Amino acid sequence: MSQSTTGLPLDGVRIIEFTHMIMGPTCGMILADLGAEVIKIEPPGGDKTRRLPGLGIGFFRSFNRNKKSVVLDIHTPDGLATALQLIGQCDVMLENFRPGMMASLGLDYATLSKHFPKLIYVSHKGFLPGPYENRLALDEVVQMMGGLSYMTGPPGRPLRAGTSVNDIMGGMFGAIGVFAALRERDRTGLGQEVQSALFENCVFLAAQHMQQFSMTGEPPPPMPSRVSAWSVYDVFTLADNQQLFIGAVSDKQFTTLCRVIGAPGLADEPALSTNAKRVAVRPELIRRLGEILRDHRADELSVKLEAAGIPYAPIVRPEQLIDDPHLRASGGVVPMQTDEGGMTDVVLLPLVLGGRRPGVRQPLARVGEHTQEILARLTQPLSN
Repeated sequence: MSQSTTGLPLDGVRIIEFTHMIMGPTCGMILADLGAEVIKIEPPGGDKTRRLPGLGIGFFRSFNRNKKSVVLDIHTPDGLATALQLIGQCDVMLENFRPGMMASLGLDYATLSKHFPKLIYVSHKGFLPGPYENRLALDEVVQMMGGLSYMTGPPGRPLRAGTSVNDIMGGMFGAIGVFAALRERDRTGLGQEVQSALFENCVFLAAQHMQQFSMTGEPPPPMPSRVSAWSVYDVFTLADNQQLFIGAVSDKQFTTLCRVIGAPGLADEPALSTNAKRVAVRPELIRRLGEILRDHRADELSVKLEAAGIPYAPIVRPEQLIDDPHLRASGGVVPMQTDEGGMTDVVLLPLVLGGRRPGVRQPLARVGEHTQEILARLTQPLSN
């Protein structure tokens, strides 16, 4: 491994990344944020993710910070030969291309491990080995296959989650696999292949509902029509059509909520004396609470709920989070210089390590910005 320079947990680990879109880049970003030197290999002209329109416009900036960019055309003999030399200088290789592509170039684990037995190779795919493994997958595809869309939408209207949950989660599990493989290599001296997949991620998210069916024999209903375990656990419309989620999940919290909203008599009704009784009449209870809450202002009620220890949440849009006071104060949203020279705000990993928040250490790399620096190492003695 290369010499220590940053003092972060993965300082000294060198990673080469052949990735695009979200899943593989997320894995590389996590490792880069934690101190690894991540070398992103881009094709001539740069990763196409840099130029996605619409909902994809933020992908590259969100998942590629703290990396170095090297341009290589691995579909040419010279580019492929250079890539192999760089791989030989790295501890970890990441890839997330379609099934079979890396093997066609001789960049699959079975081939590389013969020459680089210490290499840890992380493959991000749609499916783990099995009947589906050669299918192409997207986050939306596996959300439909893995139960998430069914559970998210109302009956008869499967709905994908509002963000790329499986792509991001796949990168996270790829990173977890790297941590485990590095630890095992410390003992054995050998690398290994790590595989992470979208479909299995999604099934893991649905595992609690699968277990619910195993225990009850009853198919779990979609979340919008679920039978709640708690009587007050819903979004209410307040004055000026403002909305607030309120959750009172114990008898004590229900009594406190009734007092806070100026309806203490509700808690004294025998039919509402326990959570189980309240769940039995939940639709009527939610209707009654809704009528009372319609006259409350969200900002004023929020202060009272927080003081009383009642869980609540405003319905926040993504653009509002940029100026969220907690995220700003805790260092969760910070500035980063873009590849175009401007500044943007980025969301850091949700981690604090020994009081440190792993952050942005360098501007977002321009296409091929570090090609000369990295390729110069090929004529230098290896430090790992």
